[in-house]
Amino acid sequence: MSVKNITVIGSGTMGNGIAHVCAQHGYSVSLVDIAQIALDKAVLTITKNLDRQVQRNAITEAVKIQTLGNIKTFTSVRDCAPTADLVIEAASENFNIKEKIFRELDEICAPHCILASNTSSISITRIAAATKRADKVIGMHFMNPVPVMKLIEVIRGYATSDTTTQIVFEVSKALTKIPVEVNDYPGFVANRILMPMINESIYSLYEGVAGVEEIDTVMKLGMAHPMGPLQLADFIGLDVCLAILKVLHEGFGNPKYAPCPLLVNMVTAGYLGVKSGEGFYKHEAGSKELIVSTMFLKK
Repeated sequence: MSVKNITVIGSGTMGNGIAHVCAQHGYSVSLVDIAQIALDKAVLTITKNLDRQVQRNAITEAVKIQTLGNIKTFTSVRDCAPTADLVIEAASENFNIKEKIFRELDEICAPHCILASNTSSISITRIAAATKRADKVIGMHFMNPVPVMKLIEVIRGYATSDTTTQIVFEVSKALTKIPVEVNDYPGFVANRILMPMINESIYSLYEGVAGVEEIDTVMKLGMAHPMGPLQLADFIGLDVCLAILKVLHEGFGNPKYAPCPLLVNMVTAGYLGVKSGEGFYKHEAGSKELIVSTMFLKK
């Protein structure tokens, strides 16, 4: 099967990044969200990111124009998904939301269409059970920021076919990404390793072992990480980190995955990181400087 038309569901950070990369590599992309204002914001973000690529001489102005021309926006999946060869769902990290989306997609998409989820932790097998095409359901976990990061974690559900996996590998490579196949267990590989590290970093802060900047500096200078775990948590979204840890905790039943109480309290209070303007750091629009949140300053 040749993939030409790709529908991306969700126009947030991951969704607009996936749409950007697919369109830039010649695919016809339908970007779907429930609100037109969200779609307009997504197209503006894609345009700004393409402008940066032009300024760096990574692409030409002609490629930018062609990329934007490859993207159409919709507020209903029923207006575009029936013609899709591949659907990539990038909605909220919530099983009930994803289950509802996949049930609808299974009804309206063509029989040959592959249904992929960008989930970072939720079981592909469980999502596939909402459809009558479990062999064509797969995980495509892109990394953030999508236009920059090379990895796609390809997750096979219990019934995902070899053919589906092969097609997704081919599409991933066509996007100049590096696909890595993993099996369907909580957190897969990336977040099964990353989230406990972030959680332990939050515990280190919670227990007074060290401050925010000190913890991040140790990991950057001592472990050669490009970004400290607390800064990375802000970038991912503390609500997303909490949701993934809950999936790990529930999936394995092991207390080592239990979210730190500090993380739970921060999310409850609305301190979500970059998306809310403050998490472990304060994030000001247009500024590259990070200021440690006042809640962690020593009294």
